[in-house]
Amino acid sequence: MFQTVVAGVIAAITGFASSFVLVIACLTAVGATETQAASGLFALCVATGLLCIVLPLATRMPVSFAWSTPGAALLVAAATTTQQFGAAIGAFIVCGVLIVLAGLWPALGRAITGIPKPIASAMLAGILFPICVAPVFAAVEQPAIAVPMVLVWLLLARLAPRWAVPAAMLVAVIGIAVVAGPAVLASEAVRPQLQFVAPVFDPFVIVSLGLPLFIVTMAGQNVPGFAVMSAFGYRLAPRPALVASGVASTAAAFAGGHALNLAAITAAIMASPESNPDPRKRWVATFTSGIVYLLLGVGAGLAAAVVQASPPIIITAVAGLALLGALVSSLTGAFEDQDQRITAIGTFLVTASGVAVVGIGSAFWGLVVGGVLMLWLGRRATPAAAAARRSDDEEPGLDGQPV
Repeated sequence: MFQTVVAGVIAAITGFASSFVLVIACLTAVGATETQAASGLFALCVATGLLCIVLPLATRMPVSFAWSTPGAALLVAAATTTQQFGAAIGAFIVCGVLIVLAGLWPALGRAITGIPKPIASAMLAGILFPICVAPVFAAVEQPAIAVPMVLVWLLLARLAPRWAVPAAMLVAVIGIAVVAGPAVLASEAVRPQLQFVAPVFDPFVIVSLGLPLFIVTMAGQNVPGFAVMSAFGYRLAPRPALVASGVASTAAAFAGGHALNLAAITAAIMASPESNPDPRKRWVATFTSGIVYLLLGVGAGLAAAVVQASPPIIITAVAGLALLGALVSSLTGAFEDQDQRITAIGTFLVTASGVAVVGIGSAFWGLVVGGVLMLWLGRRATPAAAAARRSDDEEPGLDGQPV
C-alpha cells in the first residue's frame, strides 16, 4: 500500500509541476490579472483534487482527472482572440456544459470523438506548434535561464524521462527567483484565494475558444483517458466521468479555471501494476493524488507570482518542452493516413497561422478548412501516396513474387 500511495503522490506532483506554468500563461493570455490567474489555478487544483477523491471512492477504480493541457495550449495560441477575461470565462462555462451534455447525450460525445483523426490531430498540432518552438527563441533571448533549462531537460529525457519536464521547470524557477525574487514575494497573488469572475457570453469568443476547447479536451484528453483505463482492464462508464468533470469544469470556471478531463499520462502511473499488483487496490493511488492536489492548490498563488515575474518567453519555453511529446503524437496521427495528408497539412497550417477571421480564432477555421478539404478531395490518393503505395505493392513476397 505504501507503493500505491507513493504512486499517487508522484502522479500529482508530476501533473502539477509539468503544466502549472502553462495554466498561468493561458489564463493571462486571455486577459486574466495576476490574482485571477492564481485563482484559476487554485480552482483547478481544488476541482481536480475533489474529482480524484470522490470518483475513486464511488467506483473503486483508479479513475483520475487533470486540467486540460491541450486546452491551455489552445488559449495561449489564441491570445489575440480576447483580452476580456469575463468573455473567456463565458467560453469556459460553455465548454463545461458541453462536456456534461456529452456524458448525458452519447450521440454528442460520439460526434466529437468521431471527428476524423487527420483533422483533429492536425488541429491540435497547429495549436501546439507555436508554443513548442518557444525554447529556440528563449535560448537566444534569455540564454542564462533557457540554456540550462533545456540542457537539464535533454539530460533527463535520456536518463529519467518522467522527471525531465519537472526538473526543467525547477531550473527555470530557480533562475527566475535569482533575477526577480523580491518581486515574487511582494506580489499580491502569493496568498491563495478564489476570486469570482462574472461571465460574459460573447458569441465570437464562444466559437473561437469555447467550442475548440471542448473539442480538444474531448478528443485530446478524454478519449486517451478512457483508452488508458481500458488498457489496464478497467471498464469505466463514460457518463459519470464526463458529467462529473463537466460539472467541476463549470464550477471552476467561475473562479477562473478553464477545463477538466480524464487524466492520461499520470493515469498510467496510478492504474498500472507498478502502483499495486492488485487491481482492486489501485484506486488508493488516485485518492492520494486528490489529497496532494488539494495541498498543491495552497501554493497556486506563489506559482502564479513566479510566473508573472518571469520573462514571458521563458514561460512559453517551459510549456513548449512539456508539450513536445504531445506535438509528436499529434503530427504522427495527422499524417499517418497517406490519402489525407493534404487535408491534414491544410488544417495544420491554418490553425498554426493564428489568423482570426470575423473575430473567430484559427482553431475553428482549421477545423472548417480540414472538413472542406476532406469533402472535396475524398479518399483520392495524393501523387506521393500513390507512388508510395505502388512501391509497397512491388515489394517481393515470401515466394519472391510481387505482392
